[in-house]
Amino acid sequence: MTIAPYTDVVHFATHTLPGTALIRRGQAATHALHVLSGRILMGVFEQGQMRHQLSVVEGPCWLETAASLLDLPHVVDAICETEAHLQWVPSAQFRESAQAVAEPTHSLLFDLARSQRQQTEVAVSRLAKDADARCAEWLLRHAERSDIGALAVTLRERKRLIAAQLGIAPETFSRVLRHLRELNLISGGGRVLNLLDPSGLKTLASG
Repeated sequence: MTIAPYTDVVHFATHTLPGTALIRRGQAATHALHVLSGRILMGVFEQGQMRHQLSVVEGPCWLETAASLLDLPHVVDAICETEAHLQWVPSAQFRESAQAVAEPTHSLLFDLARSQRQQTEVAVSRLAKDADARCAEWLLRHAERSDIGALAVTLRERKRLIAAQLGIAPETFSRVLRHLRELNLISGGGRVLNLLDPSGLKTLASG
């Protein structure tokens, strides 16, 4: 089923600025959001930055509508990375449109919403709890042994791309590496990271 963009909306914003919070975790889903254009970061937003990035979506698309369909609070934060053009549809009106379709489409739609909700809850919990563990696991997996037997990782990709592979924000990746240095688990900077304590990294990775 495709729910088309609405023309009768409560609020219409043509110049939502970068950094604007569209959805906050724990808040009631009073509206379903349709992103007409713009790029939105999804994840866990803490202390003024997206610490744990789950995904990046780009309009046109609907944004985290499972909360509106199921009448539940939002489970992720959504922050504008660029200017965004949005439509805001009251959740009650959005649910009425979804409930008006015939069976079995109605059941399929709500089953998919419940499944997406469960998957997102698990993903957000994982992102928020074990960024250090996933970074440690990644370092061990990409470690190479030198001629003298020492382990090191050469960063052959930009940190932003590595962070995306790990499902975290680039700032979080940099913070984790700094934390691992403070624990004397790794050393070095630039493109080469020395693994000082592989056993300690294994313990952290098993987290």
